[in-house]
Amino acid sequence: MSIFSIFKRGLEKSATKLSRVVNGVFSGIKAHNAASFDDLEAMLISADFGVSAAKKVVAGIRDRYERGKIATDADLIVTARDEVSAILKQGMRDIRTVPDGELLVILMVGVNGSGKTTTIGKLAAKWKAEGKKVILGACDTFRAAAVEQLQLWGERTGCQVISSKHGADPASVAFDATMAAKSRGADILLIDTAGRQQNQQNLMAELNKICRSIGKVLPGAPHEVWLTVDASLGANVINQAREFGKTAGVSGLVLTKLDGTGRGGMAVALHEEFGLPTFFAGFGEAPEDLQEFDPEFYANALFGLEK
Repeated sequence: MSIFSIFKRGLEKSATKLSRVVNGVFSGIKAHNAASFDDLEAMLISADFGVSAAKKVVAGIRDRYERGKIATDADLIVTARDEVSAILKQGMRDIRTVPDGELLVILMVGVNGSGKTTTIGKLAAKWKAEGKKVILGACDTFRAAAVEQLQLWGERTGCQVISSKHGADPASVAFDATMAAKSRGADILLIDTAGRQQNQQNLMAELNKICRSIGKVLPGAPHEVWLTVDASLGANVINQAREFGKTAGVSGLVLTKLDGTGRGGMAVALHEEFGLPTFFAGFGEAPEDLQEFDPEFYANALFGLEK
């Protein structure tokens, strides 16, 4: 299966929903008027694009229409795709690198059930297959099941897992994991953290403590702090990203569970609101269903177009 086909299959529900939105407003391109653009904006907002992104997409469509650049419904869809692709490219960059022989530390944060541990396992599988030495840090010490799940991924991928007893101080585990990964010559350390709601201030402050502990071992680390975002939660993820960004210094996003929802437009809202890069998108349970994020693939699949 090609990478684009994974995007297209994973965003099928979102594409169907978006097709209904556009077709519900525009039926025959020459028949629409100013009210049609207002209706499209409202329907894009309802499709989880967010107010700012919806306004930007519709403004681009309206501008091209008024300049005579849109003659058919197909032209309109392509224009919408182009506008969305431009938004998704905002802030995109490569994963930060470290000098050869040094350790790259990636801290994963997010709310309960957002897919952090599973994502870490899939990333470990990917990078181990590429020849990297990967170590996993089990800093979700509140749930014994989380440590067990990470250890299963460690066994499955052949990656060492640094953990401690149930209820241990997560910052201490992060310190030990960073020390171990550094001394063992690992290329990448992936650190799992306990799921927490963005309004749990004491737990949010704990993330800051974890970051400080890592930095004591390796100044400048963690090099990346990725927020896993459950796509099925829709507009609520905007508040999540805002609060985690304030506390944990989120540097990028991983979108999860895109295959089970029609809320793929949420990625557009996130990029427009924060300009954070999305590094990976999850479209299913299999390891290959976690793919590097491609703005053009995503935009095409979102509108049911071919790449």
